[in-house]
Amino acid sequence: MARLGFSALFLAVVIIIGTVGYRFLEDYTWLEALFMTIITISTAGFQEVRPLSPAGMVFTIGLLFSGLGVVLYTVGTITEKIVEGEFQQFFGRKRMEKRIAAMANHYLVCGYGRIGEVICRELASKPVPFVVIELDEERVRKMEEAGYLLLKGDATDEKVLLAAGVMKAKGLFATLPVDADNVFMILTAKDLNSSIFVVARATTERSERTLAHAGADKIISPYAMGGHRMAQAALRPAVVDIIELATHYRSLELQLEEIVVPPESPCEGVTLRDSGLFQERGVIVVAIKRASGSMIFDPSIDEKLAAGDHLVALGEIARLRGLERRLEASPPQ
Repeated sequence: MARLGFSALFLAVVIIIGTVGYRFLEDYTWLEALFMTIITISTAGFQEVRPLSPAGMVFTIGLLFSGLGVVLYTVGTITEKIVEGEFQQFFGRKRMEKRIAAMANHYLVCGYGRIGEVICRELASKPVPFVVIELDEERVRKMEEAGYLLLKGDATDEKVLLAAGVMKAKGLFATLPVDADNVFMILTAKDLNSSIFVVARATTERSERTLAHAGADKIISPYAMGGHRMAQAALRPAVVDIIELATHYRSLELQLEEIVVPPESPCEGVTLRDSGLFQERGVIVVAIKRASGSMIFDPSIDEKLAAGDHLVALGEIARLRGLERRLEASPPQ
């Protein structure tokens, strides 16, 4: 941009010098002087306004060479910026498409509005791999500034979902502003990948039912949830404080985490007591969600673990990571 500004300034100076020169050397009017300057530096080839004096001819030669050089430099700079921008955009898009094509077990965030932006911050804080699909230019620029992996396009388009890796994706967040678009997108995504876990936003109770019929696994109403949280903040402030502390993505003191027991984990088939999980001091196992969907709150130390179980644990981030490593460690040979 600095080069472009410099060339534009230089061109303006040449036009001013040429106009003033013709005005006083040849006694042209200001309009005639400007016209003569423009046709000279642009090499348009029109005839002179009036025959030039020897001084005017010398001035015209100097103006022609200097003006033509400035014009060529300006045009070259503009062309370079255009070509450079197109190449950067092209190769940047290709690199992004290559990265997306290599992803698996990632999440798709469809719509980067206020809800989608919060979801992206939460996913990035884990971190877990995700791709954002957005069509709006302004929101695309915001995502680029945030450094998110993005795909510009219509999330209701099957081709766009395929390009985002919906076939290999683990989950999808349907956060488009129009519920009907979310319904259509969920139907398309589920048709392409029946096992994908879909979380959808809903604006009305009626749309909640429609989204459920479309295949959404979890439906969240931001307005209902916000109203409930506000009421609880007044009625049970201490409880809300603990929940916010444990679930906020910036919290360093306490986190409420969900940890899956993987297949062939050394803890598979043994009790909580024998698994050694309680050796992780500062970690509380709040509940166990079985693969069948049943929930066991405040499990006893004699409760056996199975592959696919989800442990809901409360503790410091470092302690929770230790718990994950213990569950994922390879069994002794």
